[in-house]
Order: sequence, then C-alpha cells, then structure tokens
Amino acid sequence: MIATFFAMFSPGIASAQQDGLGSEANDPTASVMAFQLQDFYTYRYHNLDDEDGNRMQFRAAIPFSLGDSSNIFRLTAPYVTDSPNDSSGWSDMTLFDLVTFDRSWGRFGVGAVALLPTGEDGLSAEKWGLGPAVGFVASQPSGIWGLFNQNVFTVAGDDDYRDVNISIVQPIVNYSLGNGWSAGASDMSITYDWEQHDWVSLPLGVALNKLVRIQEYPVQFTASYEHNFYDEGVSASDTLNLTAKLLLP
Repeated sequence: MIATFFAMFSPGIASAQQDGLGSEANDPTASVMAFQLQDFYTYRYHNLDDEDGNRMQFRAAIPFSLGDSSNIFRLTAPYVTDSPNDSSGWSDMTLFDLVTFDRSWGRFGVGAVALLPTGEDGLSAEKWGLGPAVGFVASQPSGIWGLFNQNVFTVAGDDDYRDVNISIVQPIVNYSLGNGWSAGASDMSITYDWEQHDWVSLPLGVALNKLVRIQEYPVQFTASYEHNFYDEGVSASDTLNLTAKLLLP
C-alpha cells in the first residue's frame, strides 16, 4: 500500500536535493512553515497480549521574526483513536518556541516547551508543564545530523495526579538518496522520567521519506518503524507511522 502510494507521485521533485528542502523537512530547527498529519499504529505492547492502539497527531511549525531573532513556533495536538483501555479522544497539547542561530556548519536553537492539560478524561496528565528546549543540526551535502532536547517540569495542576518531570532526547539523522528520497532515524523520543529516576522510553527506529510536488506545493510522505526497548509495565513495543507533511518554504 505504501509503495503504491509513493508510486502515484513517482515524478517527484528533481531539485529537492539541490534546494535542501528534503533536509529541512526533517530538521526541527529549520525556518520552514510546515503542517503535518501523522498516524501512529502500535501493533504490539510489552506485557499485554493481543492488544493494539492508534494515535493521530497534527503538528504545525510556523517560523517568525521577533526583533533581530529568528523563531520557530510549534504546536502538537494528538488524538487517540484506539487504546488498550478503550479510551479515545484528544490528549494533551504541547507548544514550543525556539530561537535559532545560523552558523557555517548548520544551525542551533534554544527556547522553551510547554505542556497544556487539554486532554480528555483518562488521556491527560492533568498538569501544566514548562521547561527548556535546545538543539543543533549540522548540515552536509549528503544530509543532516544533530540532537534535539526538550524538558518538561510540572508547574501547576491537579495534586491527585503524578507530576510530569521528563527529559526527551531526539537524535536527528537523515541521509539524502536523491530524486526526493531520503532515509534516516524515525521520530525517536528517548525519555527520562525524573520522578521514576529511570529511562521510560528507549525507541530505535528507521524512516523512509519521499518529497513530491502536488501542483505547486511540496509535500513529504514518510513511513517509519520503531521498536521500544523499555519493557517494564505496559508500554508500546512496536509502532508503525505514516506522515504527510505540507511545506510552505
């Protein structure tokens, strides 16, 4: 099905590698307006047999200038369509603003991330969170590599719920294959929980991307797979992801 979907747009964008748009589409520090829709299907859980789950996610990245600084504002809104406990609905949204700085080797950024308890009952942490974000991306002719870090610490919320104090590390690796194709790491969110004093998510995944042009608009399609090596309690084990990202450079 994925191969057929990609084949529908086989002409692609011949200049994708030249203009760098393929790399910027996978760079969280790039000043490119983007709107994406993702679907995450977890077909296997640790310590839970014969259960699956599905989550859709909308994300918008909007670059803007504030004085002499370049900023990127990003909103992420997840919607759970299926889960092992049969809960469904909106989960908590996250926002971040990153101030970026261009360098000869690439780009780095510093900013802040916020957790908003907008989720429905059973799907919300019921906590307001805030913390620093920092990252860098090095550019090379063959692609990009870097690291992105977000930290969320509880600042308010329902005292009956456990505090959210976590650090998330995301490796960024993307290799250009030419003709709009690229491959690299999936959206791996390696997570450390300061409340449990332990890593609570240890994913390893790969992604295949194809950048095409639909009329005058560049769109990147992504298919990825992740395996989570953290196997304590009930946690996602194997997840497939399909993403469509509209770019407005």
